[in-house]
Amino acid sequence: MSRPSDPFAAPDEPTRRREARQRSVELLYEAEMKSCELADVLAEQISDLDPFALELATGIDAQREILTGRLAGLLNVGWTPERLGVCDRLILLQGLLELERGAAPAAVVINEAVELAHRLGATDRSGALVNGVLAAAVDGR
Repeated sequence: MSRPSDPFAAPDEPTRRREARQRSVELLYEAEMKSCELADVLAEQISDLDPFALELATGIDAQREILTGRLAGLLNVGWTPERLGVCDRLILLQGLLELERGAAPAAVVINEAVELAHRLGATDRSGALVNGVLAAAVDGR
């Protein structure tokens, strides 16, 4: 019989990165909803942020125009990044950034983004949207 895991133990690396991805999207969402700079949101944080969450959020913020342009090229005719739900768009930008950096296998990046879309996405079809767009990015479309 296996012992229950220690609820006070530090999360394993995949769990930590999953939580950091979600935190990154939350930070970017907060900045967008407040119509302020990401730096302002980061300055308001009362606890230390996971370095990976900070890396993702600041990377997206720094490359937003480039990533948004790339996203626009991956969407079907008649769709623009601005037409997407805010969380869907942010999840896609984060997925594109991670794919570009190549630090994790494409399958992991896509799976994590789809899971985020299921939790935070605008509709019950957000996961399918994220999967399709990021798969197209991997295929080089």
